[in-house]
Amino acid sequence: MTWHMPSETAPHERTWMAFPVADTPIEVSAEETAATFAAWAEVANAVVEFEPVTILVDANALDVARELLDPRVEVVECPVDEYWMRDHGPTFVVDDERPGVLGAVDWTFNGWGAPSWARWDKSGEHARFVAELVGAELVSSALVNEGGGIHVDGEGTVLLTETVQLDPRRNPYADKRRVEAEMARTIGATKAIWLPRGLTRDYDDFGTNGHVDIVATITSPGQVLVHAQRNPEHPDFEVSREIVALLAGSTDAAGRTLEVTELPAPSVIRDDEGFVDYSYVNHLVVNGGVIACGFGDDEADAAAREILEAAYPGRRAVTVDARQIFAGGGGIHCITQQQPVVAR
Repeated sequence: MTWHMPSETAPHERTWMAFPVADTPIEVSAEETAATFAAWAEVANAVVEFEPVTILVDANALDVARELLDPRVEVVECPVDEYWMRDHGPTFVVDDERPGVLGAVDWTFNGWGAPSWARWDKSGEHARFVAELVGAELVSSALVNEGGGIHVDGEGTVLLTETVQLDPRRNPYADKRRVEAEMARTIGATKAIWLPRGLTRDYDDFGTNGHVDIVATITSPGQVLVHAQRNPEHPDFEVSREIVALLAGSTDAAGRTLEVTELPAPSVIRDDEGFVDYSYVNHLVVNGGVIACGFGDDEADAAAREILEAAYPGRRAVTVDARQIFAGGGGIHCITQQQPVVAR
């Protein structure tokens, strides 16, 4: 078997999500819970304008989910505790040697490094559950990894972060060679580009310790978009400059030197918790469109849409307010997972 993960820009069969639950390990108000429900629903409702959406919903949340979701969104009842589908759900792959075969990588998930507050007994089964639903072959992996910790070009290149896959709370015995070998086996990556770290906020108690999907993405072979914090008062000012320089000096699996386009952050740099990690890089590419994060900054949101539409020719960018999602530790890309169309 020769598995490989298609680019996010390849045609999708559908997008998968998991609906939030009210019973969480972190105490939040009823108002915050309602806002979280609404934010997830808004993303699903935006995506379904472009392609089918299937969302896993816990029995306790079925009524509110059906009230908020567009009727075109397919609801599947399933136990849910964690609801960041990109990370605990399957990463879909195809088999180059067997046309028509879909695979689903089931990474080992431990709540982003087994913090004391995390729980994943239910959602840790989602990769297997979804694989069975769609008839995909399960590709089990002992590597602790999350879908938000990788980005690929579909041609053998993968972006990784040293503080994620090499995190001792995730993979205490891993080194780059072992991680790269597992990336080759599961998603067909032949060239890994390692970022040294992620954005500052992502290292807080409820962060991922540096997921790449909030920092940089590959829009097409040889082309990358990178988060650019332009305010020198923000610690990510230096972080983003270092990552831009690293990527601009990197080559992909085909030997191409990467061409870097910067995607400027919105103007706000702080919230009540400190420096924000608001990033337009954390978007979802869908059939004919891009679902972009919005941050209530009309000028910056519009500029981001223009850059995204230029990066993905022929696709229409739509903004969905992502501030409530970011308050929980991620963005639109983090709560969605694309299933590619399998060539017959």
